[in-house]
Amino acid sequence: MPTDLTVTQLLGWILGAIAAQVALGAAWAWQRTRAAAASSLAPTAAAVPTTNSRAAWPGLRAFRVQARRYEDAAQTQCSFELVPVDGQALPPFLPGQFLTFVLQLPGPAGAAGERTVTRCYSLSDQPRANHYRVTIKRVPSPSDRPTLPPGLSSNHFHEHVQVGDTLQLRAPAGHFFIHPDPTVPVVLIAGGIGITPMMSMLQWCVAHQPARAVHLFYGVRQGAELAFKAELQAIAAQHRQVRLHLVFSRPAPDEVAGTDDQHTGHVDLALLQRCLPHGRHAFYLCGPPALMESLVPALAAWGVPESDLHFEAFGPASVRLPSAAPATGPAAEVEIRFQRSGRTLAWDGQDQNLLDFAERQGVAVESGCRSGGCGSCETQLLSGTVAYAQTPDHDVQPGHCLLCVGRPTSALVLEA
Repeated sequence: MPTDLTVTQLLGWILGAIAAQVALGAAWAWQRTRAAAASSLAPTAAAVPTTNSRAAWPGLRAFRVQARRYEDAAQTQCSFELVPVDGQALPPFLPGQFLTFVLQLPGPAGAAGERTVTRCYSLSDQPRANHYRVTIKRVPSPSDRPTLPPGLSSNHFHEHVQVGDTLQLRAPAGHFFIHPDPTVPVVLIAGGIGITPMMSMLQWCVAHQPARAVHLFYGVRQGAELAFKAELQAIAAQHRQVRLHLVFSRPAPDEVAGTDDQHTGHVDLALLQRCLPHGRHAFYLCGPPALMESLVPALAAWGVPESDLHFEAFGPASVRLPSAAPATGPAAEVEIRFQRSGRTLAWDGQDQNLLDFAERQGVAVESGCRSGGCGSCETQLLSGTVAYAQTPDHDVQPGHCLLCVGRPTSALVLEA
């Protein structure tokens, strides 16, 4: 017979698990409500919903690194397991969302002091009550421009962040997450480090919807760059409804197409048409610009409804769907006033966004993800209007705008 203490502990565990599932369901319901509300609003700075997706905790929370490990043979992709310093349980997140890190890094060469750097990294595990996991790929200097510096944040994580270190995080956020309807088969498409949100979605599916059909297409140059290889193969072996497709663009001599679900080439529409069964699927894509800019429009042209087409691009990839509003802007040049910098400049429409415009003109602006996710470039909008081609992942405060994904629709006065 179990003791009273054991029964109490067991009851507490059961109630905690039920509460976590209820909270996760509530999060999904809230996100669907928020998305519906956003779609009915004009894409201007003033119209962005004001609800804060980071309400799980306000501001920053301290986390300690409890483990780190490389996930690929090339040792370019490192996972970091993070536990809250306060010891409190973690709120559930939606599989596919990201964490925002606020880092204090050494200043530029020759400069004294530190600088604050904000970066977003996708969660690469299903929701758990006691820790989060992110997986970060080291970004080297571009091969065609070796004089440029390597990735600032990614190299800091790989070279300096060790077990026991403390990091400052904002709560999970983001509008890219799997829909919970178990009757719709899922197609997860990842290019390179785009595998990270797909791992979260895949693990959640096999844990909570084991009968749901899942097809994972994962493209890399060769096998040494595969992250989570053993984990993926174990999931595919243990779950018959999971179909794993590994796609190598430059396979090593011993990597033969057609074995172990391997394909040579790229993840493209022809491969999907050849491998997927007939019928409806919900598509989730994350990867570099070349993958996103070619495959997302191709799937839409194939007839995939936009309600079944979900994607998250790396940085400034330009992904457009047929229904997306064209980039808007004033009919003639307008003045952009940067109040704090004391600069008044003429917007002529040649830049993709206000951040590119500011940087080209030498106006110093803090930035991070450059894709509307982290909020680093959020700036007070003192007058004028700003439009977004798509609703940003970051929830913009009233009277503010995001420079990295915003374009002016009138003359502006910005606090920056």
